Amino acid sequence: MTTLYTGGRIHGGDLGGGLGGAATALAVEDGVITWVGTTADAPPAAATVELAGALVAPAFVDAHVHATSAGLLRTGLDLTGAGSLGDVLDAVRDRVRAEPGVLATGHGWDETRWPENRPPTRAELDAVAGATPVYLTRVDAHSALVSTALVDLAPATLTAAGWSDERPLTRDAHHHVRGAARDSITAEARRAAQLSFLRHAASMGVACVHECGGPDLAGAEDFRELLARSGPLPRVVGYWGAFGARPPGARGLAGDLLVDGALGSRTAALREPYADAPETTGARYLDAERIAEHLVACSEAGVQAGFHVIGDDAVGAVVAGFRLAEKVVGEQALGAVRHRLEHLEMITEEQAAELARFRVVASVQPRFDAEWGGRDGMYAQRLGADRAAGLNPLAMLAASGLTLAFGSDAPITPVDPWATVRAAVEHRTPGAGLTFDDAFAAHTAGGWVAAGETGGTLEAGAPATFAVWRGETCVRTVLDGDTIYRGESEGAE
Repeated sequence: MTTLYTGGRIHGGDLGGGLGGAATALAVEDGVITWVGTTADAPPAAATVELAGALVAPAFVDAHVHATSAGLLRTGLDLTGAGSLGDVLDAVRDRVRAEPGVLATGHGWDETRWPENRPPTRAELDAVAGATPVYLTRVDAHSALVSTALVDLAPATLTAAGWSDERPLTRDAHHHVRGAARDSITAEARRAAQLSFLRHAASMGVACVHECGGPDLAGAEDFRELLARSGPLPRVVGYWGAFGARPPGARGLAGDLLVDGALGSRTAALREPYADAPETTGARYLDAERIAEHLVACSEAGVQAGFHVIGDDAVGAVVAGFRLAEKVVGEQALGAVRHRLEHLEMITEEQAAELARFRVVASVQPRFDAEWGGRDGMYAQRLGADRAAGLNPLAMLAASGLTLAFGSDAPITPVDPWATVRAAVEHRTPGAGLTFDDAFAAHTAGGWVAAGETGGTLEAGAPATFAVWRGETCVRTVLDGDTIYRGESEGAE
């Protein structure tokens, strides 16, 4: 059956020139676009959708999400707006009073924006939590505030790397308490969180998300359930951040396979110490040899490999790992499967050019710069303003030949594709931003390339995957011809 979308402004992927365009209609049959042109020349159709002047453009792809965690943020404690240490303690106190003894989860606190410039101690958290387990991740999700009641559920935490009596937990200690918190979440709550997140993504014009799962994140059961979801929802491309066997349905052994941590939690691996903590250079979890082994194994199996990499020491280890892997499998085999690197915030022009030679995909998050860049942001606090100015060099990455794929890293930043595009264009470091067209392409076609698929254009023969917009409000999202979201304000059908 042919469906005709008519009376809109159809854009094939190049949105420059103020979002103008000549095409006003497109026809869809069996999930494929069969025709694009003017309404007057439209072919006959069994069904018609009147667009009433709305913009139709390729749907967005969010190339890095954590679906269940992002969904839980919608039902747990959203601490992204907390303006002080006291705000966090008040939120925990209120939740514990409402649901005593039930795990209280939350996310998004950022002490660098508070007048105290420090997070609560465990004693302060225990004073309001009592016997209720509490798990509150920092905005970068690489450290967490936890109550003693939660630590008691994960006794291995006490002897693990990253343990502290006073400070937020990091490294292995964080993994242990995260596992205990995860085990306390019911299967029903987990499934509801997934569904809530996916429906929200569809309402934002997102037709595909790349889930970055792993054994130390949401776990294998969560990953299987997410990939098995069906119905009018965005497509989920799953990446499993681990070595060894690839779970059924996983696109690759990639995503958040950690080479290091995050700058906000001071676990990103640096060549020089943190400016605000000169006693540490962060944490590097993998060396070049282990990185190379994974690249070789995945290249030989024809499977995408990939790593979470942020700090300049970690980037150096990854580049060295690619060089070692090249000696084993060669440049062609190494580049054939388009290995991925997530975040890639501290990278030189020479390193970018070398990674481009191996056809690496840079899965990056422009809103990191919008949130924490600039001469007075968190990056500048952690690194000093001069060092921070070189972070997230989007223009340089694109010029090097790397394929860019944009994501939110939800729940780290919200799923809001237009805000992501703006952040890429309006980079806080002069000269580091992209053109509008390049930023839009990175959030549409780039995501499909990153997953080894085609998409991101609206032309005859292309998948019928697009979103319909009135301003920046999505009124319909279509995936392979099927409507996965329809807003109340959309025109007649």
